[in-house]
Amino acid sequence: MFKDLFIRKTLAELEIQADSNHNSLKRHLNATNLTLLGVGCVIGAGIFVLTGTAAALHAGPAVALSFIISAFGCLLAGLCYAEFSSMIPVSGSAYTYGYATMGEFVAWIIGWDLILEYLFGSATVAVGWAGYVTSFFADFGIVIPKALCQSPFVFDHAGWHASGAIINFPAVFIIGVMTTLLVIGIKESAKFNNIIVLIKVTVILLFIGFGISHINVANWHPFIPANTGTFGQFGWSGVLTAAAVVFFAYVGFDAVSTTSQEAINPKRDVPRGILFSLLICTVLYIAVSMVLTGILNYKYLNVEAPIALAINSAGADLVWLRPIIKIGAIAGLSSVVLVLLLGQSRVFFTMASDGLLWKSFAKTHSKYKTPHITTIVTGCVAAFFAGLFPIGLLGEMVSIGTLLAFVIVSVGIIILRKSEPTAIRGFKTPWVPFVPILGALVCFAQMASLPIDTWIRLISWMLIGFVIYFTYGRKHSHARLKRKNNNIN
Repeated sequence: MFKDLFIRKTLAELEIQADSNHNSLKRHLNATNLTLLGVGCVIGAGIFVLTGTAAALHAGPAVALSFIISAFGCLLAGLCYAEFSSMIPVSGSAYTYGYATMGEFVAWIIGWDLILEYLFGSATVAVGWAGYVTSFFADFGIVIPKALCQSPFVFDHAGWHASGAIINFPAVFIIGVMTTLLVIGIKESAKFNNIIVLIKVTVILLFIGFGISHINVANWHPFIPANTGTFGQFGWSGVLTAAAVVFFAYVGFDAVSTTSQEAINPKRDVPRGILFSLLICTVLYIAVSMVLTGILNYKYLNVEAPIALAINSAGADLVWLRPIIKIGAIAGLSSVVLVLLLGQSRVFFTMASDGLLWKSFAKTHSKYKTPHITTIVTGCVAAFFAGLFPIGLLGEMVSIGTLLAFVIVSVGIIILRKSEPTAIRGFKTPWVPFVPILGALVCFAQMASLPIDTWIRLISWMLIGFVIYFTYGRKHSHARLKRKNNNIN
């Protein structure tokens, strides 16, 4: 009865899907575009928002070590992503890879999980964007009322309580703008992203270069603050928990693989985009986290705009840098929202094309040739969460969703080596099965370090997904219906 839950799509079928004349997505992206898309997504919330939160609540100055641990896990998973993307040039990222290796039900789990990664990710970053915009306007005497720029709900160690705010309007606004841009076209979106990446990398280099001279070495002591007696609150357990929290910051290289059907040469350029963007961003993350915790004591960094706070505390010498940093952060976070919304809409599009979601999600705009319905739906839901919920809660949901996807992709490479040993691979993950096994273990270890409440929310989310799959997706699955028709014939 449940045997058809594990129907797989063959590599040949996926090739046909990618090259079909019915493919309505246009191929505009080259290796540079893909690398910059990755950098555009990775360099954002991790540097401009979560660095401060992770340092203040979990790791202290050792948040730099947390970024190294996360980068190591990402590198291992990234090598697996690179092999998959060189073989399967279809949008959908880990969802499509799971379909090819472990079957439809596992693919559904990954696809539903990716919604946590991209949908909640875009909402998280939008909240961070709102924090920097509010701070930027305040520098010019323009004060946005707290009722319109903060989350109405707060979630902390005391549980849920109301903040008194009505809605985080700036967060809703930026999602609306990016959604509109994505509906207009992928080529225009990529051009916008390229410009933004140049701006924010320049700003980050300015912060590192001028911030070094304002480092107070005393702020690095103790480098790993003593554990408070609670797992995850400083000490080495805090470093590991912080690594799991900031893992969200690396989601950009994963998003590159969702654009395979819009890449000019996906088998060559997508692996390059994944690995190059990961390398560039890791170096920048470590440098920024060291400078940030050196300028200002980590205890004060649990804010939505930590780099802005650090610049403000540096004194008159860096007054000129304040607006530049904030403009860079605002621009940078804009591109992160863009890429995450892009990734989510493409995952929805691919799942709908396979019959697992409603037909309307697989439609493309007659003029712009973009999946406009999935893009608009994604934008509306992301705006809802960004307008109402706090950044810490959203960030944890994104991290656990990302880590689960990476675990499954790592295991998938081992399976694919057994099931498709002769398939042509533009890139091969080295040292299989050692690299994918280690990647899965590192990612799962970080999942295990996340709070139990985050696990409960993940399980609840998955249960909702199972209901949708068994009531709609399984009945309308193209692969299942094709198998059924072949058996009849």
